[in-house]
Amino acid sequence: MSTITNEVNHDSKKKRIIHSPEFKAEALKLAEKVGVAAAARQLSLHESQIYGWRKAAKKDTSTSQREKDLAAEVAKLKRQLAEQAEELDIVKKAATYFAKNLK
Repeated sequence: MSTITNEVNHDSKKKRIIHSPEFKAEALKLAEKVGVAAAARQLSLHESQIYGWRKAAKKDTSTSQREKDLAAEVAKLKRQLAEQAEELDIVKKAATYFAKNLK
């Protein structure tokens, strides 16, 4: 599990560690198995970090599901629009045909 360190210049001389997405995913898997508190201790993290990563992951998942649902709805509406356009074309042709025969 690799991490990238990035110094932050504040009044204190603490280093801010930016964890890779792979590290976060592995930490979340570990938290599911042994619990958040135990995973945080094993990885030298704060529990709040794991909870925050979990929340972000759930948000990403729900957004992805919403996008899939919207894509399916768009496809359905496009099919309906194509069917209605075809039906309208048939009605126009029939109207033209009957209008010619009435004369």
